[in-house]
Amino acid sequence: MGQPVSVIEKPSSRPGVVRFEINRTLTGTGHERYRKDQPVEGDRPPDVLARRLFERGGIDNVHINSNVITLDLSKGAQGTDGIAEIIEDLYTYYRPGVEVPTPESFGGGEAAPAD
Repeated sequence: MGQPVSVIEKPSSRPGVVRFEINRTLTGTGHERYRKDQPVEGDRPPDVLARRLFERGGIDNVHINSNVITLDLSKGAQGTDGIAEIIEDLYTYYRPGVEVPTPESFGGGEAAPAD
């Protein structure tokens, strides 16, 4: 459950650089830059995505501008396998094993009776 993100990988003229275009804007009109040697602060969608990409490995820098994600791959990185899936799952909240919240879990009292 959640909002799947459509991802298109685009080539770059620079070796070791890959771009992904998505159907959602992550930063509005602003730019966000992240480096693997610096902690990623915050919990906004671009922050979460940058952390997930660095956890995958093989990425030195992440730049996000609106709906374009540009990655500087690490020297010797073995392709882009799995990156599109990380981006696609950004807004997928309910995965196998995760309990779906109910009104009671938010303090909403009793659930409405089923018809």
